[in-house]
Amino acid sequence: MPAYHSSFNEEIDMRQAGNMAVLPIKTRIRGPAPVADQSQADIIDETLDLFRANSLFRNFEIKGPADRTLIILILFVSDCLAKLGSARTVPTQIEASKSLNTLSVDNFPIPGDANFPLNSHYGPPASRADADYLRQYLTQVRQELAARLVEKLYADGTGKPSKWWMSFQKRRFMNRSLNT
Repeated sequence: MPAYHSSFNEEIDMRQAGNMAVLPIKTRIRGPAPVADQSQADIIDETLDLFRANSLFRNFEIKGPADRTLIILILFVSDCLAKLGSARTVPTQIEASKSLNTLSVDNFPIPGDANFPLNSHYGPPASRADADYLRQYLTQVRQELAARLVEKLYADGTGKPSKWWMSFQKRRFMNRSLNT
């Protein structure tokens, strides 16, 4: 059974930085990302929907630039769950939100950097301006993804993260992690 791919691969007229798609997102966080239609799913919704299914796969065939963006976001969700799972005590929703927001704005490697773990699958940005744009875009997307992940984790109202999500904290999509 093959892994699930991004539905945004078929989009025409999408901006790319390196060979990653820069897709619109629904967000209140300032940044360079194009604004998506509020009534339709964006790449972050798709990431949260496909995370648990795709994290079971060790291989992933990249079918387009949106798949590259999806891979980075799935690996970020995995890192978020690992960070919450490594806390000494079970974090409250506010603590989890602060922790993941800090993780999302921390300095991170982008495609083309020497310590980026997936450089063999990603092309570097064409220029320094493209690299800065990609870093700002990924920072904005990571912040929004962290906020929506916390909403999903604590949706049941018990004040504890969902065990159905936290059970994936040790799973590694493609046996990789964005942490170096």
